Amino acid sequence: MLDVEAQKPPNGKWWTPPFDPRFPNQNQTRNCYQNFLDYHRCVKTMSRRGKSTQPCEYYFRVYYSLCPISWVNRWNEQIRNGTFAGKI
Repeated sequence: MLDVEAQKPPNGKWWTPPFDPRFPNQNQTRNCYQNFLDYHRCVKTMSRRGKSTQPCEYYFRVYYSLCPISWVNRWNEQIRNGTFAGKI
């Protein structure tokens, strides 16, 4: 996995995720979760192929911007423990 600190943009460079037509409603919980899954799937696939994981940074920035940090920490802990419910 990529180091979270290495993925953070420089101070003052945070941006708002662009509109995603799959999630048109105000509640962005599903968008957060889907981008978290997409990031981990992307990293897994690119690593398996021996390619750079740079393209996965987009998903990281979107979920890091949308998701509460407590959720992300819990999901990452569940992935490490092998108890994460999502399919990565």
